[in-house]
Amino acid sequence: MDVLAGQNKQKEQDFLVASISQLSILNSTSPRVVAKFHYDSGVAELRFDPESDPNGSVHFDLHTSRLFKLSPLQSVCISEASEMDKEKSYSRGISIQFINEEESGNFHCAFEQWKKEVVVQGSNLPNGTVSLSKSKFDDKIEESSAKMYFHYYGQLLHQQNMMQDYVRTGSYYAAVMENRVDFVGRVVVDVGAGSGILSLFAAQAGARHVYAVEASEVAEYARKLIAGNPSLGQRITVIKGKIEEVELPEKADILISEPMGTLLVNERMLESYIIARDRFLVPNGKMFPTIGRIHMAPFSDEYLYMEIANKALFWQQQNYYGVNMTPLQSTAFQGYFSQEEELYEIDIPLKFVSSVGTRVHGLACWFDVLFNGSTVQRWLTTAPGAPTTHWYQLRCVLAQPIYVMPGQEIVGRLHMVSHKAQSYTLHLTLSAKMWGPGAELGGILQTSSGKLDLKEPYYRISQPQAYPSTQDQQPNHLLLTQDMQLQPQDEEGSDLMPQALLQDSGAELHSF
Repeated sequence: MDVLAGQNKQKEQDFLVASISQLSILNSTSPRVVAKFHYDSGVAELRFDPESDPNGSVHFDLHTSRLFKLSPLQSVCISEASEMDKEKSYSRGISIQFINEEESGNFHCAFEQWKKEVVVQGSNLPNGTVSLSKSKFDDKIEESSAKMYFHYYGQLLHQQNMMQDYVRTGSYYAAVMENRVDFVGRVVVDVGAGSGILSLFAAQAGARHVYAVEASEVAEYARKLIAGNPSLGQRITVIKGKIEEVELPEKADILISEPMGTLLVNERMLESYIIARDRFLVPNGKMFPTIGRIHMAPFSDEYLYMEIANKALFWQQQNYYGVNMTPLQSTAFQGYFSQEEELYEIDIPLKFVSSVGTRVHGLACWFDVLFNGSTVQRWLTTAPGAPTTHWYQLRCVLAQPIYVMPGQEIVGRLHMVSHKAQSYTLHLTLSAKMWGPGAELGGILQTSSGKLDLKEPYYRISQPQAYPSTQDQQPNHLLLTQDMQLQPQDEEGSDLMPQALLQDSGAELHSF
């Protein structure tokens, strides 16, 4: 019995065609054409715009298009007929002649990147598409703030500023490359990918595939940068959207992100990082960074205090073009030391012992994060005296200084209230306790407070320092400080907010 013949029930069929011809390799003499990948009304398109004829554009729906290479410098793009009515619509094709092989390679890589995004965010996903319903991001952030935020980070200049923070970028690169064992053959999700630099690091370390999720317009720059590195780009898919809304075709073994803002929590990106963990990370998956800690210490700075206070002198004028300005002097003085908004909370009790006699003008704060890799544990710190970063350090200034003596105890509270402008209002209170004879009674001698919006912080600007080739793996402790680690508490039906609890000086609670 002829098994193959038995299985093939289809009979041969013959058709008469007029002629056939091969797609030839042509030296094009037509006008130069600009090829553009873009979205139009939610549809990913490849558009060809002749430089000499603005009305001669040719559009291809990337969802139904395929690209074939005929030679090093020539390709053909074919768009399939509509699935809805193939009898009345037709496939079409276009021959593309490139200037050089590099342009051809970059174009093909970009085409594949865009195609992958269409597949990832299209209707064929096993776990859905981009959500059109209101997300947790929309619930916690007002629309105007989100627009400003994404516009800011959508500019290449700001991406460059962050990339040129060599402490930041160098620490991420070292953390990834020193822990290749965590990345080789693994699926990585880059949360808030920006320029795509961390996705490229993950690909360099051997990741099987990287999903670079970015909500701002810088996603287009990320695609271009990744397409220009085709050996890595073939394993990276750029997805334009919020991590709270996008869907991915598979879970992640590793999350990588740069979610830190001023005082770690500004911009509220940490919450998106936690949402990404809960949505996409496999059980026992890794997060780079893994832990975040906030450090704080009282500081004395007469110059800073006078600089802020002197701003209110304008309102002491009794004859400003014939106008008495003094009725607003008190309000202006308080305003320069405070900015107000209401909302969600992190409450931090404070306790210090002064080592010197001085006037305390406020609280200095900084943070560090740990990349807890399987091979190397690497710290990125923003501490005073460490190499300077674009985060610097934060100083919360009191409206009135408090006076302390050596050995005197300072107590207080830092109350951080989140608001829908993607930041926090800080309410600081510090008190000097009784000292010497009678100190055991625990009385308060002096109390002062201040308010500060993290969106407009007063920085301690350090002198720039070179980033060393090898970094001390322990965080830098130059002051007698109070250290805290943040640990998000899950509450059903609510946003994941970092909560902090201080046990004592040097207390540590895990974060992400």
